[in-house]
Amino acid sequence: MKSLLRKVSFSIIKPFLPKYEVVCTTYQVIPGLPVNGNQQKHTFEKGASEEARKFYVKVVNSDMTRTMAPVEVHLKRRGKTIEKQHFGPIDELKKFNVVYKG
Repeated sequence: MKSLLRKVSFSIIKPFLPKYEVVCTTYQVIPGLPVNGNQQKHTFEKGASEEARKFYVKVVNSDMTRTMAPVEVHLKRRGKTIEKQHFGPIDELKKFNVVYKG
């Protein structure tokens, strides 16, 4: 009885839950050219906060992310950033003309 009630209540509430996404931006610097910013978005379904947070922590703790500087990782809920981590001189790079791809 309780499981049936939970399934029904979740199916009613689910459309109103927030959508999550993890955005990873890598910057590529080549002297004489504009700075390239490549974005990769990983979207999660509505209400999947635990999966999104686990994936965000996995990306931030990855050795590949730490050695591939400059990198910026965002965890977003409903399009607003709730957590942000960056590796390398991101603030200085944003002063230049950045061309985003992807």
